[in-house]
Parts: sequence; C-alpha cells; structure tokens
Amino acid sequence: MSDCRRDLDGLRALIQSCAGFNSEQTMEFYNNQAETYHQMFERGFRNFVGVDCSKEMLEQAAATGLYQKLHQALLGTEPLPAQPGVFDLVVLVGGLGVGFAPVCVVRELCEAAKPGGLICVARGNHTTPEEREFGVHLNREVQLMEEEGLWSRVAVRQVDRYMLDPQLKTKVQGDMVYIPGSLYLYRKSVS
Repeated sequence: MSDCRRDLDGLRALIQSCAGFNSEQTMEFYNNQAETYHQMFERGFRNFVGVDCSKEMLEQAAATGLYQKLHQALLGTEPLPAQPGVFDLVVLVGGLGVGFAPVCVVRELCEAAKPGGLICVARGNHTTPEEREFGVHLNREVQLMEEEGLWSRVAVRQVDRYMLDPQLKTKVQGDMVYIPGSLYLYRKSVS
C-alpha cells in the first residue's frame, strides 16, 4: 500500500510540475521524461501506448523510444484503440474541448484503465461561451461517473497557469498571459 501511495504522490507532483508550461517547455518536459523511462520501469510501468490524431505528433512520440505502441485516432469520432481494463494509468492532456475530444471520451478512458487504475485528465479553462459550457458538461459527466460507481475522485485541482494563451502574443506587465486549467485525477473502481 505504501508503494501505491508513493506512486500516487509522485504522479500528483508530476502533474503539478508541468502546469503553466508553454509548448517548448512541454516538449522538453516530455523529452526529459523519456530519458527517465528506467525509473518508471522500476515502479512497475511496462507498457506505454500513445494515441493522437496527428501523424507528426506520433512520429515525435516514436522518436522518444518510450512507446511500445502508437495509434492514430481522432478521439470521440473513432473508438479508443486500446483494450479495455489493462492500463495502470490513462492520461489525456489538452485533448478535451470544443473542436477536440468530446466529453464522452472520459468514459472510454475509464474503460481502458484496469480496476484500481488511475485516470488523469487535464484541460484548459478557455473563456468562450462554448468552452465554459463544455466545462459544465465535463464536470457533470465526471460526477455522474462517480455516482454510477465507475470511479472515485482522488483529486481535482484548478491551476492558474495551465498554458500560455494561444490567442495573445503580447506580454502583460512583463508576464505572459496564461489560461487557467483543471486537473482531474480519478481511480477506477475495483468492482
């Protein structure tokens, strides 16, 4: 049990450490994570599978040497190309939103996790009316899934500096303009 708790605390710290990255920092972060593959391996993670709709992103992922399998798929329009109930950890960062993956994808992510596995979702809290409505639907769906007994909440956190605002190219008072974000961490039910 203590090893599981240590891994969960490590995952929380990892998620918190990447809040507020710009795209170059994010790429560097993942490149550095690829270099620490042996540490993840020592903690029991063995099978890394990546899914993206972008062929170029999959090529970059393949270059890291981290992934055993990579699949090209557009979440929400195609089934998640993963076996159900086999992953210790399922992560979706920045893919949920208007024009990207729909809210229903969180059920597919939960289904892909093994019983007791973790599901981590991170998204920017964009301010358009459509994105605010999307956030309301997402929060309703994760709550409904909890009420249905599919998973239990481990942590939900709001961050002020989730990502640089892609619409603004200027600095405000010497600081970049950031979009806040939401980080969701759930554990799939065992039964």
